Formats: sequence, structure tokens, C-alpha cells
Amino acid sequence: MQREVMFTGVGGQGIQLTAKTLATAAVEEGRHVMLLGHYAGAMRGGQTDASVVLGDQPLRTLPIVQAAWAAIVMHDDHWPSTNERIRPGGVVMVNSSLIDDVDRPDCTIVRVPATARATELGAPMSAGYVLVSAFAAATGIVSIDAMLAAMRQLVPPYRQQHVESNERAIRAGFEQEPIPELAAWEQPATAGGVR
Repeated sequence: MQREVMFTGVGGQGIQLTAKTLATAAVEEGRHVMLLGHYAGAMRGGQTDASVVLGDQPLRTLPIVQAAWAAIVMHDDHWPSTNERIRPGGVVMVNSSLIDDVDRPDCTIVRVPATARATELGAPMSAGYVLVSAFAAATGIVSIDAMLAAMRQLVPPYRQQHVESNERAIRAGFEQEPIPELAAWEQPATAGGVR
């Protein structure tokens, strides 16, 4: 099985970091993964996208994903170019704190107020972790343990003060109920029954 996930937003929302976290979590669980980041010249406020391809067998895909199973949409500025590449029957996980109008009647749309939830947690910069973790919970694509381990691995030594708030954001995202028809892979049960 192979699943392609596209991320889109604006610079400063953590698109590249959350995509890398999902990719690293999938590697932790023994999957084959390819990650490609795309971003414009402006670091803050400019276009930023990423693609993560996950498989249970070695991957054979083009470096640029032409069509994807899912999208994680943090901001709607660049949604139109991602929208046209999501296959019918796909999944669109939307940051409903910033986006109202995502019209894909042929896809499952899941709305999560990621920015509002991260702000409630006292960590507004961790909204990307709320949204990608809600996606992981809804689809079962990776476990919470793998996401937490990946985040801890990726936070550089000079940013260790953010580990605790990132963990809260990941746990908040995993409050999303699984959506059985979106299951990407069956996840093994872990201690306490939490995926």
C-alpha cells in the first residue's frame, strides 16, 4: 500500500517541520518514506508545501507528487494548487480556525480548529502539530508514540524549551476520533490501548 500526503500553508506555520515529523514517525514504524519540501523565496508568509509518500513496500514515485490521497491544509492561500491534485475519495484535513471554504464533495473533509486549540494550550506556534496529529489519529497512518518520538528527535538542542508544548499539541491532535473508512494502516495496540 502507498499513501501520499500533501501539506500546504504559509511560511512560519511549521509545514516543513510537521511534514518531516510525520515522515520520521512513519520510518519509526518501519515504513518506507519519501519527503519533499517546496517553498517560495519568502520564509515567513510565503508559499510553503511539502509532500510525504509512505509505503509498506519500497517506493517508486516521482519526486513531485502529481496526485495525492490526502491534504493537510493549514492556510487557504495556496489551497487551489493542492486541491487540484487530491484524488477523488481522498482526505482533506483543514485548519478550520483560518479556513472556511474548502469545497470537495468527492473527498472526506475533516475540520479541526488547530490554531484555536494551540492557542488554548498556550502554544500558538504548535498549530501544525495539532493538525498533523489529528490527521494521524483520524487515519491511523502513524501512532501517537511514533509522533512524539519523531518530534523529540527533530527538535534541535537550542529549541528544547518547546518540547513540552509540542507534546501537548500532539496529544491534543490525537483527541480526534479515528474515522474507520479513512484507515491508512492497521496500528498495533500499545500500552493502555492508545494508538
